[in-house]
Amino acid sequence: MTTSGTASFNLDLAEIAEEAWERLGGMEIRTGYDLRTTRRSLNLLTVEWANRGIHLWTIEQGSVALVPGQINYTIPADTIDLLDHVIRTGTGQNQTDINISRISNSTYSTIPNKNATGRPIQVWIDRQRDNPEINVWPTPDESQDYTFVYWRLRRIQDAGTGGTKTMDIPFRFLNCMVAGLAYYLSMKLPVEPQRRMELKADYEQQLQMAQDEDRVKAPMRLVPRQSYV
Repeated sequence: MTTSGTASFNLDLAEIAEEAWERLGGMEIRTGYDLRTTRRSLNLLTVEWANRGIHLWTIEQGSVALVPGQINYTIPADTIDLLDHVIRTGTGQNQTDINISRISNSTYSTIPNKNATGRPIQVWIDRQRDNPEINVWPTPDESQDYTFVYWRLRRIQDAGTGGTKTMDIPFRFLNCMVAGLAYYLSMKLPVEPQRRMELKADYEQQLQMAQDEDRVKAPMRLVPRQSYV
């Protein structure tokens, strides 16, 4: 027997919705409102995932060119948080990335002179509702060009308005998304309580398996800190 020779299976939004409704017990999408409420539940599901932890496919690198004398800078509005960041100087073979430490709001507020200039060594990430910002300290001086390079965790893209688009997830999370959507729908539709609990248990199991696989597999090296007496 020969195999298909392809590995491109995916589901668009309409197919995800249909599969989720069928898992409720053979229900079908019959009206425009059915699709609209399904899309809303799907978007809320991705919001839940943002609170569940780090998803590797949503990590993106970005950069901000620092301006001498400027403290505050905006970062993309769909940023959930920054995971790592450095100050980059130079270019090409002369490029150097230097660690910049993240500090809290309370620590930043206690800095006596926030306008002191030099190479930035600390950053406060102001996680505002709509427009997240960074505040660097010291304020960049004019001795050289500085670039704030970061790796951010972005939001999962919305379901959109049509039914033919694919979701912003790797194929490994398809079953998890369908299971989660089915559970979310079961809380709004006339589904037996026992069935609802089964859907919840299946969703948690599928999510756990997907998250266990979606992780960095590089070895971790721990170095004990030296103490001096």
